Amino acid sequence: MFSNRISNVPKSFIREILKVSADPSIISFAGGLPNGDLFPIENIKAATNKVFDIVGPSLLQYSNSEGYKGLREMIAKRYKSFYSLDIPADNILITNGSQQGLDLLGKIFLNEGDSVVMEEPGYLGAIQALGVYKADFLPVPVSADGMDVEKLKSVLAGNNPKLIYTVPNFQNPSGITYTNENRKEVADTLRGSGVYMIEDNPYAELRFSGTNKKSFMEFLPDHTILLGTVSKTIVPSFRLGWIVAPDEVMEKLLVAKQAADLHTNYFCQRIVDQFLSDYSLDDHIETIKALYLSKKNTMISAIKKNFPENVSFTDPEGGMFLWVTLPEGISSMKLFDKAIEKNVAFVPGDPFYTNKTDVNSFRLNYTNSDEETINTGIKRLAECIKEML
Repeated sequence: MFSNRISNVPKSFIREILKVSADPSIISFAGGLPNGDLFPIENIKAATNKVFDIVGPSLLQYSNSEGYKGLREMIAKRYKSFYSLDIPADNILITNGSQQGLDLLGKIFLNEGDSVVMEEPGYLGAIQALGVYKADFLPVPVSADGMDVEKLKSVLAGNNPKLIYTVPNFQNPSGITYTNENRKEVADTLRGSGVYMIEDNPYAELRFSGTNKKSFMEFLPDHTILLGTVSKTIVPSFRLGWIVAPDEVMEKLLVAKQAADLHTNYFCQRIVDQFLSDYSLDDHIETIKALYLSKKNTMISAIKKNFPENVSFTDPEGGMFLWVTLPEGISSMKLFDKAIEKNVAFVPGDPFYTNKTDVNSFRLNYTNSDEETINTGIKRLAECIKEML
């Protein structure tokens, strides 16, 4: 009855965890949720009313598949100011979240059995989205400096991947950031291979410390595809994202987009465009960063105080996650079961790997809990870890 494509695709593990952690008695570090206290509600209200006054009934009409030109021009200006990248608005496609961007890329690039280079650990949403198209994943480890270039060379030597997927800034799940040197080495390795680099970048502007890094597009302009979103900086419920792609890729993306849904929510596009016109996104992001830095520091302090010394963790310079590594042989999946019994949740490492189970690492989110909750939850988690050790 059902297609081969969908038959063996597992449910999103994180969605299953969110169902469990919906219980108000459970402290959840599982979701990747922005902090709702920072949503610019009054500004969004004002922008909405203003757009109705300016646009009138056509605000509720069908629109074009590419997305509202004014918003695409705003995004292009942002790339210019943040990355010094000159990106034409015509090379930007507005999508239903960056997740749809991954789906559209899977549609236009992947046949069953085609291979994709994937970070290890890697974003589980990308693993699921591209896995629907029966991709064969070629995992390449990431560490504090970025991707393992020697392993990447080895993978490329024995395979012909079409895509490589990265989250180079405050990576989901690990929180690490590729250095500029590593980005150049990765780009040099890919140059001439025909592989398209997907640079997924939802967290780059949420930097607490250190300096901004260069985009892969600067090193590999003809074969880099950028994914972006307003979900982490403005609001997630609008589901507004975008793809930046070269002309030949954009042509195929438009066909796939038209077949999928004609166009992304025009109403929300105009609201976001008005918000960006009337208010300072930089000021809003500074508020977000200040709160997230405080929460991250609280979680790091609680981990140092409560976790055993043989448990390591990342200390990211931005973003929303940190990555905890247990001693060898300790399963984070089994730790999760024990943690749920003590009413605390996280995401075990297994869903972030394409070919490993019972891994000894897991992801913690620090953005959506208050200080008291973070301290209580980490203390409970520490008790579970000590029991397993």
